[in-house]
Amino acid sequence: MNEQVKLYIEKYPSQITDMFDELRKLIYESVSSEPQEGLWAKLPSYFIGDRFVRLIPFKDHINIEARAVNEHKNELTDYKITPKGMLQIYTNQDIPTDILKRIFSETLEK
Repeated sequence: MNEQVKLYIEKYPSQITDMFDELRKLIYESVSSEPQEGLWAKLPSYFIGDRFVRLIPFKDHINIEARAVNEHKNELTDYKITPKGMLQIYTNQDIPTDILKRIFSETLEK
């Protein structure tokens, strides 16, 4: 893990860091080439070229900023989509692994 991202995420509770690690792993599993990891606008971000996914942790949930979220909102009815089109996943919710893999792939590779 990128050192800046590691230092950033360490300040959150273990439920958030565990969720973050799982989401980060899904990003890497979803694409054929390794994304560049770093902080952009002080937030953990994953880039391939000019395409990006951003994971924004809070004390009880993580927002996922990815272009393809809105294209899959009908499959994400159990989750909140913010007015800015970010997917919110709370610590008491299951991570929608299959949908997120498609979202990450479509966002970073298409």
